[in-house]
Amino acid sequence: IEKGILAAKARLAARAARDSVIRKGVLDGLALPGKLADCSETNPENCELYIVEGDSAGGSAKQGRDRRFQAILPLRGKILNVERARLDKMLTNQEIKNLIIAFGTGVGDLFDIAKLRYHRIIIMTDADVDGAHIRTLLLTLLYRYFRPLLDGGFVYIAQPPLYKIKKGKEIFYAYTDEEKDKFVGKEAVVEIGDGPLVDDEEEEEAAEEADKKSKKDDKPKASKVSIQRYKGLGEMNPEELWETTMDPARRVLKQVAVESTASADKIFDVLMGTDVPARKSFIQSNAKAANLDI
Repeated sequence: IEKGILAAKARLAARAARDSVIRKGVLDGLALPGKLADCSETNPENCELYIVEGDSAGGSAKQGRDRRFQAILPLRGKILNVERARLDKMLTNQEIKNLIIAFGTGVGDLFDIAKLRYHRIIIMTDADVDGAHIRTLLLTLLYRYFRPLLDGGFVYIAQPPLYKIKKGKEIFYAYTDEEKDKFVGKEAVVEIGDGPLVDDEEEEEAAEEADKKSKKDDKPKASKVSIQRYKGLGEMNPEELWETTMDPARRVLKQVAVESTASADKIFDVLMGTDVPARKSFIQSNAKAANLDI
């Protein structure tokens, strides 16, 4: 009985804190976040908000974007895991507060989807483990406190390329290892160039054999190919970021949808909740399916 009374008091205290934070208007009257580079378009249906990982990538995105309809909001580090935090604590996190103000919808009991300032909210993070973690934290926030954005089809995930491949004067961007392997081909000679490059021993050995064979047969040398592996969005200059990830005519976006509420609730609880043994079991069971770039 005492445990039940204590739990009830905790719920009432949390509700009072939430109502106090919301009704005092902690987000009311605040200007748009200073780091937000807004667009000039005012019709939300035509507006996009890129949530970008880090100031470096944010700088490239701001320079490479189309200012008419694309807004950029860089995030500093990883946001609070809202699966383990109450609303009042969540609103003390500056990065989350910036997101809420940028969305324009409000939060909690005062949430109003009609006030959404952008009808395409695009999460753009690095193609590595840290980027995946930041993306998961953002999706947790959106699922728990901005579910109508997911249900309405307003949330997307950008797909930056993994490789920049130069073959003579030709430039090709590969979004997967399969695309890279298909473009390079076994007859190509891999050349070390500027930037972080792929050091694939099997690929280099195959290329050397092809080169030796071409010399032996007195045939033209195999085409030399340089492969640059992007380790982060910050390594891409504004033109590259626009061409590959932000240009509506060429970019690849994944729209986020909730197929099963029960499954989504469970996965967020397991991955982001307080039950450590359940998370450990999930990781052990799915480790072989992970595609990690280490």
